[in-house]
Amino acid sequence: MDGNSIWAVPVLIFLLFPVTNSQVEDGVKEALVKFMEKLSSERNQNLGWDPSSDPCNDKWVGVTCDTKLQSVRKIVLDGFNLTGSLDASSVCSIDSLVVLSLNDNDVAGNFPEEISDCKHLTHLYLNANQFSGNLPDSLSQLSNLKRLVISNNKFSGELPDLARISGLLTFFAENNQLSGSIPQFDFSNLLEFNVSNNNFSGPVPDLKSRFGVDSLSGNPGLCGKPLPNACPPPPPQSKKKSKHSSNDRFLIFSGYIFLALLLLLLVTWKMFGKNKPKKEKTVDVRKGAAVDTRRNKPSSSSSGLKSSENKSEYSLTSVESGMNASSSLLVLTSPEVNGLKFEDLLRAPAELLGRGKYGSLYMVTLDNGVILAVKRLKDWNISSEDFKRNMHKVDQVKHPNVLSPLAYYCSKQEKLLVYPYQPNGSLFKFLHGSQNSESFDWGSRLGVAASVAKALAFMHEELRESGIAHGNLKSTNILFNKNMDPCISEYGLMVTENNQDSSFVAQSNSTESNNINGSFKVDVYGFGVILLELLTGKLVQSNGINLAKWVHSVVREEWTVEVFDKALLSEAASEERMVNLLQVALKCINPSPNERPNMDQVAGMINTIKEEEERSISSVE
Repeated sequence: MDGNSIWAVPVLIFLLFPVTNSQVEDGVKEALVKFMEKLSSERNQNLGWDPSSDPCNDKWVGVTCDTKLQSVRKIVLDGFNLTGSLDASSVCSIDSLVVLSLNDNDVAGNFPEEISDCKHLTHLYLNANQFSGNLPDSLSQLSNLKRLVISNNKFSGELPDLARISGLLTFFAENNQLSGSIPQFDFSNLLEFNVSNNNFSGPVPDLKSRFGVDSLSGNPGLCGKPLPNACPPPPPQSKKKSKHSSNDRFLIFSGYIFLALLLLLLVTWKMFGKNKPKKEKTVDVRKGAAVDTRRNKPSSSSSGLKSSENKSEYSLTSVESGMNASSSLLVLTSPEVNGLKFEDLLRAPAELLGRGKYGSLYMVTLDNGVILAVKRLKDWNISSEDFKRNMHKVDQVKHPNVLSPLAYYCSKQEKLLVYPYQPNGSLFKFLHGSQNSESFDWGSRLGVAASVAKALAFMHEELRESGIAHGNLKSTNILFNKNMDPCISEYGLMVTENNQDSSFVAQSNSTESNNINGSFKVDVYGFGVILLELLTGKLVQSNGINLAKWVHSVVREEWTVEVFDKALLSEAASEERMVNLLQVALKCINPSPNERPNMDQVAGMINTIKEEEERSISSVE
């Protein structure tokens, strides 16, 4: 064997059997050792915190690392008889740290200001120690904190403005000596709360009926619900007058007189205007005037389209010069509106249900009592030819969970779509709006997900050759019929929300066939976002926070359960099956469209979860 062959053997072995040598940085090890030095204990020597070893590979007691064994994620030292003080400046220099727990020890001293350096900390547990003094204001700078437990210590003074921590889920501070008023936490978001046995005083903030007397007892100075002692009335205002009170009163009276004169002039002008002769004209529905198309004169206030804002009524009439009674309304194959004429639709009373980016939605009541939903589209990114083709194709493919159009009107500027009216609102309103219902439990949400996935998979299969996807799938387009079954509306309008899935839009060099396939992948993304709404109960966009990015960040921090809607957690829904559905959602919103499953695969995965849920319920019963 020559020299080159001899050297090739170890190289080949190295390539076939790579050596893992992931280690924590020396600076992190030094910070950990310094942190432990401040926590003196007879058991310190047995914890394995040796600077010559590695915290992750050598498994220091109480230290948990990431899967790559390169960064420290958690420090949990509960019940180790630790004394000394908390060295926040050292431990908070570990940027990757998300959990710090020192429960059931004897750590004493003041709470360090440097705790604000723990920027990524999500869980801080200090229960049953000997901490004393005031809590620092810097504690409220831990914006990622989810759980804060400082109970059974000797903390005193007022609480810092912890309400600034918007995502806080748990706050336990019972059995301390804290005083002052209770901060205005976001009690609609808190899952756990207890400040009993302290020295808090003043009115109890609005707890949103989520917490009872037990969480407040032992604070004699507190008053108001849910405590039995009512708060005393506020003291009367001082009768002492300032030297400027007369001038202030004169200015106020002058303002009232000016407003009264202005109002009188306005009323006079209105009355004068009503007596003027009116010209006969037909007014655009967007201007909010009712017209009678049979006489071409203004009609009485009882006819027409009712606005959801000012309750005034209108008729669907000439919204554009090219749209008039002589135009044709194309009625598709539906007995529900058989014989419907365009004139009937125009003069029927209608109510404005809402306005969107691309048009308005009206509820129209025909003379025979049939109620329809009419979608008026303007500046919609689809040609008249494609619009007509799509409507006829969608009408040919029937599915009980997809709303097919009953009729449509199409001109260059305007398009109308006529649907059967769905009386029970949208999924969006059930999750985020006034129709929010406590009965919308885990089983109901899983059922909605399964039904919509099955319907969307069916439509994709039937219309794939035609290249017709939904293109704008979102929770406002999932409507509930009279039986509370979910129905997909507005299928086939082919408007891709670019801001919803920029990863597809970025593929500008793809072929036409890839673009068609990409449209179906956009539907998969949209459905994945709907799954996130069902699981979290949160808006897709709220205060600049994108739901998909937020869920990714929480899951990346390994606190998956915290993404779920607190209503689901409170009903003890299966966390395992919620996590499984979350995994399906994450597959759907994969940044790479080609990596996303198709809707048939998604429907299969969700159906498996649903069957597991049904078997679990059956076994309990």
